[in-house]
Amino acid sequence: MSATDPLLQPAALSDRARLKAILAGSLGNLIEWYDVYIYAFASLTLAGAFFPGGDRTAQLLGTSSIFAIGFFMRPLGSWYFGRRADRHGRRGAMLASIAMMGLGSAFIAALPTYASIGVAAPALLLVARMVQGFSTGGQYGTAATYLSEIAPPARRGFYASFQYVTLIGGQLLAVIVLQLLQLALPAGAMATIGWRIAFAMGAAAALAMLLLRGTIHESAGATAPRGDSGSLAGLLPHWRSFGTVLGLTAGGSLIFYIYSTYMQKYLVNTAHLSPGTADAIMTAVLIPFMLMQPLFGALSDRIGRRANLVAFAALASVTTVPLLGWLSEVRSPLAAFLLVLAGLAVNSLYTSVSGLFKAELFPLHVRALGVGLAYGIGNALFGGTAEAVALSFKQHGHEGGFAWYATAICLVSLATALSIGRERRPSP
Repeated sequence: MSATDPLLQPAALSDRARLKAILAGSLGNLIEWYDVYIYAFASLTLAGAFFPGGDRTAQLLGTSSIFAIGFFMRPLGSWYFGRRADRHGRRGAMLASIAMMGLGSAFIAALPTYASIGVAAPALLLVARMVQGFSTGGQYGTAATYLSEIAPPARRGFYASFQYVTLIGGQLLAVIVLQLLQLALPAGAMATIGWRIAFAMGAAAALAMLLLRGTIHESAGATAPRGDSGSLAGLLPHWRSFGTVLGLTAGGSLIFYIYSTYMQKYLVNTAHLSPGTADAIMTAVLIPFMLMQPLFGALSDRIGRRANLVAFAALASVTTVPLLGWLSEVRSPLAAFLLVLAGLAVNSLYTSVSGLFKAELFPLHVRALGVGLAYGIGNALFGGTAEAVALSFKQHGHEGGFAWYATAICLVSLATALSIGRERRPSP
């Protein structure tokens, strides 16, 4: 990486303008991920609305499969928005991604159910999730690149960690909205109108963000593009960095989705806690998880990103089997909270530096494309499929095998982290 690379030379903004830009970029990230996780956390309700009754696991597998298929649109979205961000600037790509996510949420809010139109209902739900998946594919790479380029060098780990602060904030907001709707609406109303309100709120928030677009300044990445900016040909020479992002994303995303989205179903469907108890646990655990991000991000400013990533992969490799085993038999809400928090604390070593480290691997002209596309592919293969794979193991009577599958993927990430050159250090 050249010493003149804009990742090392932050944009010429005042501290106040820089802070506003970081907050605005982070707010867009929060809205984007709220829309993603409203689907994930409302899937217990959506399963009954969009699939025929009968086998509850089969219903959940249906909604989880649609969730997973949406992830497979992410690489395409990453390519499109990454190319746009590297050629025309990060700001426009982020705003276009938010607009597309809002349209997807508005579409879901208006969808008829299985009882009204039969199998066309889940088919239309799939279309909407594919639109949202395409949008999300663009958000990760452009947001990671934007925050890494606009943050001050000495505290880049701290500020870039706000990508996951707001990502987790989107999860937390989704859970809180669903819980407030359950409290405010009459019994049974969540299955008819409640989930529609939640998606409509996401669409409205996206519109509000577009109205505030003037607060988002362009980053140092908005320079005159090269002929191969944002192109696959320009990315090809950096195939080692691309493979590194894939390997790290495999374990990092899988563990993230196990403990942040699938865990709600696991606590209900396997540990047999009530849905209300599971929701309360997941709401409570997201708060410390969110607060961990800047702490571990600041730690990486001192010890290096590689140390964070090696620690994550090593700990995830040895803790996943026992943690999921204990959680399958948990009966105490407090014990469940502490076990889930332990899994998320391990994952924080990865999430806090994930986007930044990946951005530091690529040169300016293919940075958004490289980060977004490699992450999109890894996340689609391993993160987005987490629920569907876990439920498939359960449906075939081998639920415990899923923990060993996750451990194997984490070992791949560990090998990847160990292979990273020790000279990688935070920018001075």
